[in-house]
Amino acid sequence: MAKSSPNFSCTECGAKHSKWSGRCDACGAWNSIVEDKGISAGPPSKSLGARRGSAIELTDLATQETPPPRAQSGIAELDRVLGGGLVPASAILVGGDPGIGKSTLLLQAAAHFAKSGLKTIYVSGEEASAQVRMRAQRLDLAEAPVKLAAETNLRDILTTLEAERPQLAIIDSIQTMWADNVESAPGSVSQVRAAAHELTTFAKRRGVAVILVGHVTKEGQIAGPRVVEHMVDTVLYFEGERGHQFRILRAVKNRFGPADEIGVFEMTGSGLAEVTNPSALFLSERGQPSPGSVVFAGIEGTRPVLVELQALVAPSPHSQARRTVVGWDSGRLAMILAVLEARCGIPFAGLDVYLNVAGGMKISEPAADLAVAAAILSAREDVALPAETVVFGEISLSGALRPASQTENRLKEAQKLGFTSAIAPRGGKAVGATGIALNTMSDLTGFVGEIFGAG
Repeated sequence: MAKSSPNFSCTECGAKHSKWSGRCDACGAWNSIVEDKGISAGPPSKSLGARRGSAIELTDLATQETPPPRAQSGIAELDRVLGGGLVPASAILVGGDPGIGKSTLLLQAAAHFAKSGLKTIYVSGEEASAQVRMRAQRLDLAEAPVKLAAETNLRDILTTLEAERPQLAIIDSIQTMWADNVESAPGSVSQVRAAAHELTTFAKRRGVAVILVGHVTKEGQIAGPRVVEHMVDTVLYFEGERGHQFRILRAVKNRFGPADEIGVFEMTGSGLAEVTNPSALFLSERGQPSPGSVVFAGIEGTRPVLVELQALVAPSPHSQARRTVVGWDSGRLAMILAVLEARCGIPFAGLDVYLNVAGGMKISEPAADLAVAAAILSAREDVALPAETVVFGEISLSGALRPASQTENRLKEAQKLGFTSAIAPRGGKAVGATGIALNTMSDLTGFVGEIFGAG
């Protein structure tokens, strides 16, 4: 086997030479040609070998760069979740349950972006062009300047995008894309990874914003390899219950804006309508105060949101009591019940406990602990809390109450909706919350004794 000849390059201009010489033929410099030692010591078939690449440009942290320009869609809730608008050359992954309204939302977004001047292409891999056009007519978007295609061949799609040079491309969905260089069926892990890589690379190389639709598993996670979520810049989840008209667009990753931001929409006969005041919408169906009903003042992203927590405590006909939760963490409910029993002496043995977040909302912040405890105790003691009271705060395992962040914003939102009192842990900052009677507690035992007359 012939031994490969050494590589030489000029230190002045970088020109490559097959042998050493005293003078570079490219730039004329003397004694500038040196032998390349290679960047990898492994065998050429298993490593990078001796061939060098191009030097990349390095900058320091103090480099001043203008923020990326953003395109406004005209849908305020969508722009909020995106961090202020659509960033060029960004890759966005949108997931959600089947039939929740992903295609409807993205078709409305495509129409708004196209009307604002962005050249937009919508590629559907699951529906025929006629089906998408029928949806556009139902949403009164048939006149929007959106280019439409129904295709699953990734090579043909990228060729079309190269020729058309759009500013926004929507791929619905990534699981239906098929790359002919990968020997596996569409929707497999290899195909999804390859398609996501090619589309994300295309977005960065050509400056095109690409929105990918992803299916979700039974657990609610985006199907396919988790590496797809690492490839893209933004990951959005479209949440909601089919029995409710509310839909929540939640950002779980965003390189160009805050994560955990939410946008609230209402499903109507003419599509998704944005909700500018979600607190009023979540509390619109709340009737007279009843045992087990408590209003929680929460923070979702940067906006305060008031939701109703509903609890029911009933004797269990089974040997093992049930703990059922909708919209909250079941493990955290078990912790709250254990703290109530261990620190406050309130037993829940032989009692079924049901907890529901009204309106299809999902809450994850620990500040809901005190509101959950209040709802459970209200249902157990059959005592209703005052209708004009909001509750928030975190409960520790010792029974102490820990203050929640952004107390002032929570109280301002409660005051805006007509609430006059609040129950919160001691120590929270509530500087500008005038007009709200704030009742602060230091531990769970004092809260139970003052509110429910026990402890």
